Amino acid sequence: MRPVPHAAKLAAALLFAVACSHAQADAAFDARLKHLEEELRCLVCQNQTLADSNAPLAEDLRREVRELAQQGKSDAEIKQYLVARYGDFVLYKPPVKPTTWLLWFGPFAFLVGGALVWLVVLRRRAGTGDNGIVAEPAPVAGERAVNARAQALLDERDK
Repeated sequence: MRPVPHAAKLAAALLFAVACSHAQADAAFDARLKHLEEELRCLVCQNQTLADSNAPLAEDLRREVRELAQQGKSDAEIKQYLVARYGDFVLYKPPVKPTTWLLWFGPFAFLVGGALVWLVVLRRRAGTGDNGIVAEPAPVAGERAVNARAQALLDERDK
């Protein structure tokens, strides 16, 4: 066997080190993209993150996020770009600000409103002794006369 020169060993070691560092950089880059895609919402699915969605638009957005990241944009810059283009809805956790208050606090407001309406109904029933059964109102004096006249006409017809 012919001995391998030291330069060749050194070159092989350098190539191996570069390949390993490139693989680590790719893994870190992919992890960054995955984390970013989990913070973004699929605009079609609405209840899935960009990472979880299989919709064609989600694929386009993932490709766009990758291109922006490859251009050297930070995560904040990428999010800012997407928010400027699609609005706060693209963020899976939109910021709390006046335009998103209904989104953040609306469900709680509806819950409290429903509880208040239920409480008012229960108090009215308890105060009036109403058990929830609607009784037919008693006829008024004028109605009694009309009903008596109608009954008399029906009785005459049957004779």
